[in-house]
Amino acid sequence: MPERTAEAVQRLEAGGYGVVGKTNLHEFAYGVTSENPHFGTVPNPLAPGRSAGGSSGGSAAALAAGLADAALGTDSGGSIRIPAACCGIVGFKPTFGLVPLEGCFPLAPSYDHAGPMARTVAECTRMMELLAPGFEPRDPVAPEELRVAVAWTDEADPLVRERVEAVAARFPHRERIELPRGKGSASDFMREVADVHRGLFPEHADAYGADVRAKLERCFQVSGAAAEEVARAREPYRERCLELLEGFDLLLTPTLRFVAPRVGEITNENRDDMTQFTYPFNVLGWPALALPCGAAEEGLPASAQLVGRASDDALVLAVGASLERGTPGLS
Repeated sequence: MPERTAEAVQRLEAGGYGVVGKTNLHEFAYGVTSENPHFGTVPNPLAPGRSAGGSSGGSAAALAAGLADAALGTDSGGSIRIPAACCGIVGFKPTFGLVPLEGCFPLAPSYDHAGPMARTVAECTRMMELLAPGFEPRDPVAPEELRVAVAWTDEADPLVRERVEAVAARFPHRERIELPRGKGSASDFMREVADVHRGLFPEHADAYGADVRAKLERCFQVSGAAAEEVARAREPYRERCLELLEGFDLLLTPTLRFVAPRVGEITNENRDDMTQFTYPFNVLGWPALALPCGAAEEGLPASAQLVGRASDDALVLAVGASLERGTPGLS
């Protein structure tokens, strides 16, 4: 049991939000399905038998079911945006460090973010005003005023690609780019996870669920030297991405390349399929907004991801609000 309320929750409560419940999630926030062996699998209210995503699956499901107007999530590799995509709601991962993590159990501290989830961009923006004092929202920004880079749509399933391309078409000044993924940072991420659990795991290994236990056992095998070498590559990766985005205001990608998968379909062996478009922005620490953008395969929602550079949070949300108002299928 936590000894105190997390700082982010305190800030929302001080601003007038009331806690209506505590949601289920993937164990230790270390997973993308919210299939929790201790508290059960989070259901997807849009489609029984489909994943709600994770790790903040309970927050997304509560919003999709109408049980709450706003929710908090944490995001170390996509854990706000993945469930937002699966459940057809809005999820925002702010710039690294903008929203405080005091009182949150860490996963990988230099990748961890906390942020708002809601059914509208406007609600996420209101939450950000409380979560990050000094954050100043902007009026909606018309897509016509921006130059936007588009990436990774060709890797998405056909209808997901079609829906995200429809969002891209709202930007007359757009250009396709090849953006690297930063997947080489996995050793650094894993070493940070291992360090968090190093004092807890040896005594309580049998209490961990099988999938998290297996991942942690792999994390403990990462050497400090290997992790440090990978960590040094983060800044060159950031510099390369900034170079590729020179002259663009924002980046648009799919959030997921497919709609919500079936429960049990995603395992430790293929979990990267869920994080391939979200994790890069944890490596970079950049703000990223997941927006539902219409029905795709089997009638389930597709999701577009709008990304800005560090500290471009207000711009990302302002453009997201404009897209939400002006694009059929966005809700």
